[in-house]
Amino acid sequence: MAFLDESGFLLIPNLLKTWAPVGKTPILRHRYKRDRISVISAITLSPNRKRLGLYVNFHTINITGVEVIGFLRHLLRHLKGEVVLLWDGAPIHRRTIVRDFLLQQKRLHVFRFPAYAPEVNPAEFLWANAKHALSNSAPDDLRELGTLLQRAIHRVRGSQRLLSSCIKASDLPWP
Repeated sequence: MAFLDESGFLLIPNLLKTWAPVGKTPILRHRYKRDRISVISAITLSPNRKRLGLYVNFHTINITGVEVIGFLRHLLRHLKGEVVLLWDGAPIHRRTIVRDFLLQQKRLHVFRFPAYAPEVNPAEFLWANAKHALSNSAPDDLRELGTLLQRAIHRVRGSQRLLSSCIKASDLPWP
């Protein structure tokens, strides 16, 4: 089983409340650049529900159907047997090239989450975790943002507890 989602991370800082001495308001200086890193990921759950995995691809362009297909190929190379894929109804998932690709993949079974229900997709909690880790930082360029983002995602990838918390935080019914 795989829960797939995409997100974007801007160079514009994500601000979060913080502590500071009275009268010393923290100042976060940044360049107002709207450059971004687009990320596509899948949280995977083994058939016996004992092992979680995280697969991620980074892009400096907006994710299109081409990138979705490339990521699905990557996922299918690494996962054995039948793969149940759950994702949202984003327009890039409905592109003709993506639909044609899905028709050719006999071991990939795709289901959509309900419309406007990000709370049921565990991958959304990965993004929340990553955005929280990047909050109050002001990277100067995409390379620095990429480094911070990779560090945050690798922290989650390396922890079964954090991956499990993404699934438990979702509103999916689990036995």
